[in-house]
Amino acid sequence: MRGDNLLSDIGSGSPKTGSRQRSTIQEKERECNSFSILVLQRGEEELDDAAAAGQVKAEPLAGSRPWLRRWNSLGNHQQTNFLNCFLEATRGSSSSPSKIYTPNTTSFSTLFRSSIQNLRFLCSGAKTPSFLILPSVVHDAQAAVICGRRHGVRLRASSGGHDYEGLSYVSFSSSTDGPFAVLDLSGLRSIEVDAEARTAWVGAGATLGEVYYHVAAASPTAAFPAGVCSTVGVGGHISGGGIGSLQRKYGVAADNVVDAKLVNAEGELMTRETMREDLFWAIRGGGAANFGIVVAYKLRLVSVPPKLTLFSVSRTLEEGATRLLYSWQSIAPRLADDLWITAVASAVGEAQLNRTIQVTFVGLFLGPRGGMLAAIKKTFPELGVRAEDCNELSWVETTLSLDDHALNDTSVLLDRRPVYNNSFKSKSDFVRKPISEKTWEGIWEAMMEGEEEPLMMAMQPWGGRLWEIEDDAIAFPHRKGNLYIIQYVMRWFETEAAVTERHLTWMRKFYEYMAPHVSSNPRAAYLNFKDIDLGSSTEEGRTSYREASAWGRRYFLHNFEKLAKVKARVDPENYFWNEQGIPPFTFAVAAW
Repeated sequence: MRGDNLLSDIGSGSPKTGSRQRSTIQEKERECNSFSILVLQRGEEELDDAAAAGQVKAEPLAGSRPWLRRWNSLGNHQQTNFLNCFLEATRGSSSSPSKIYTPNTTSFSTLFRSSIQNLRFLCSGAKTPSFLILPSVVHDAQAAVICGRRHGVRLRASSGGHDYEGLSYVSFSSSTDGPFAVLDLSGLRSIEVDAEARTAWVGAGATLGEVYYHVAAASPTAAFPAGVCSTVGVGGHISGGGIGSLQRKYGVAADNVVDAKLVNAEGELMTRETMREDLFWAIRGGGAANFGIVVAYKLRLVSVPPKLTLFSVSRTLEEGATRLLYSWQSIAPRLADDLWITAVASAVGEAQLNRTIQVTFVGLFLGPRGGMLAAIKKTFPELGVRAEDCNELSWVETTLSLDDHALNDTSVLLDRRPVYNNSFKSKSDFVRKPISEKTWEGIWEAMMEGEEEPLMMAMQPWGGRLWEIEDDAIAFPHRKGNLYIIQYVMRWFETEAAVTERHLTWMRKFYEYMAPHVSSNPRAAYLNFKDIDLGSSTEEGRTSYREASAWGRRYFLHNFEKLAKVKARVDPENYFWNEQGIPPFTFAVAAW
């Protein structure tokens, strides 16, 4: 189907690139790889094995932690204390030990890079972690929190590496001496589906593809409403809301969470019953990393028919794309909730020759081809969808197709390897009134002028269930009144800093150009399309409520104040701080 690759692009913020991707990664690694290589893993046997293999210099054992003596000799007493605490706390906690890595270990750089989906952060000048922790059981995540607080090492949790601004794995803090650790949750990805009860417990380190695979294996008529990119981690996706192709029928992913397991700032493991409803409310769309480490979600599965229909049609300006998109703005949000039609616009062709705009419309219908064609003929006949534009598929096959996979092998959904790596920048807007045809013509001119600025505008319709759920039902606030969301995506393969800055500057100018045509007061944004340009704090742990309002009110609207109050109750010392985090309301009032 034409256009499917565009949807996989917008799901992750970056496109598949094949052999070009691999060579780009290798180039980037050669330029940016400043990590030294020694090995450090839990236990003396692994150190001895490495020494025998010639990876580290063998030396006499000194007590039970010879490598701690070496680490301590470098003057890293704070890190040593944290490391010792974590290793003691996790000794014997599982038969498959968690592993902890530091920058002077063989595996650190490889593991650190392995899940990074935005290559510009490899050379951004941002601080990289002092520790990389891969827990294999929940107890180890608890130990990381307890030891981190005790010894002044902050944690950042990463489940899939798709954080658009890299804040789950790098830091832009102005502090020069504050170490932090990345808690890579990929080892906590168990999935237990109860097909009869229509629920599933899912580890936060699982990917959406793994969830889709196991849900479909348990029942061909069960599904979970979430995004189109299969390598996105469950933890971050649900934490910010989780939009996707079933959202008009069933809401966002966070609307379909019925329980969770969270490690709080005291290192305690909480469930919905013990964390209280205000915290359970906050971690569904409010950025769970502000409040603790979510290690698992209990999902409510939804029903889908045995056959669904996907279609894709593309139109250029010469084929009436502007008029179609103008009509789409009012039609798509008001369709029956079993029909979802998204639109992706980009400039194609060469300047002075055949430069134009192409808009690709991709639709999903919860039913067979005949029902979809009848619905389109009744509501949007000018789109001109034909039977040959459509494919009848099972739900799990639609997840494959929307992510640009072949339909004959669902096991590809289990592949966690990043396939979208390049550099990219994304921004978002919500549109509450249709943009006029004349305005679209001006937008097209701006896009076509940027021949070396490969911008895409991906637009997903609201309406249906999204308009029915109250905007304070969970922390995700973007509900009735919105017609659709725009994601602006720009991607590039060059590695030079000057090229990156040129792209970022052009994207910012285009974003300002769009300001009169989108939501305002505030100009709303979607947390999962994180945008550091909205504002940030670099004073570690000292963000004020007033400062955070610059981005908090745009991501969370009027829910921001309640989120800050929940933060004050569960993490008053702001241990779970990040540059675009939510501060405790108590600190905020004093700073106001």
